[in-house]
Amino acid sequence: MSAIVAMSPEAVLQQWLERRLDAAGLQWVREALAAVQGDAGDRALFRSVSLVARKLGKAPLALSREELTAAESARPGWDPSQWTVDQAARIRLLLAADGDGETFARRLDQLCATADLDELVAFYRGLPLYPEPPRHRLRGAEGVRSNMKVVFEAVVHRNPYPAEQLPESAWNQMVLKALFIGSALDPIVGLDWRANPTLARMLGDYAHERWAASRPVSPELWRCVGPFASGSLVADLAHVLDAGTPAERAAAVLALQSATDPEARRLLERHAGLHDFVTTRGVTWASVLAVH
Repeated sequence: MSAIVAMSPEAVLQQWLERRLDAAGLQWVREALAAVQGDAGDRALFRSVSLVARKLGKAPLALSREELTAAESARPGWDPSQWTVDQAARIRLLLAADGDGETFARRLDQLCATADLDELVAFYRGLPLYPEPPRHRLRGAEGVRSNMKVVFEAVVHRNPYPAEQLPESAWNQMVLKALFIGSALDPIVGLDWRANPTLARMLGDYAHERWAASRPVSPELWRCVGPFASGSLVADLAHVLDAGTPAERAAAVLALQSATDPEARRLLERHAGLHDFVTTRGVTWASVLAVH
């Protein structure tokens, strides 16, 4: 039996568009691709990208399980489950343009400089698909710094690029910012394998700041603390177990399950009933916020 050869991201995007567009929309895409790849070059790319929403609409792609599997095969870690038709078409056009990595980065910078909000979201969601990934670190960092939550989440959520390319200091600040602006942590790709002791301490300090101001602390915060919980961080988790909301207490249990420190393990044993509840209910980091 011959091995199944994974399609390229460009081919996958094209296939999705062909399955969803009517004849007029598909004809427009084909003509735009031909123009982008022809003599018109950059001019055709910039014009086509600006016309995508008008020509194709903004409907969700609503990808099937098989299509999401194809995305993972084409580019490990790529999760376009929230993508829309116009986003797929913009990235398809951008990837079709000829040129080396430097040329691509220049085009991307030019597009982002004049993009509207929907276009920015598309370009940042496309980060894992671009050639020569290290060239786009500054672009990724720009998205993380954005004051627009939807742009920030285009970089941070369901996107493997930050985990693969951001240095530890930038990664830690990204996670902290997500908590600060009320953005969920669970959709961050690589959240567990990029966890580190410095981030755990930062999050512990942040929790204390919130407590001192009588403000709530997201249960998700403890996810990146658990593997490094010792000393004062174990005391923080003990406080959560004693005085937290049901979701916070469940999160503390999940955090302690990943701890290796003996003191942390003993704390988990002292709350065996809560541990059993979390296990029996099948609570995970993806569902902990729903615990009541």
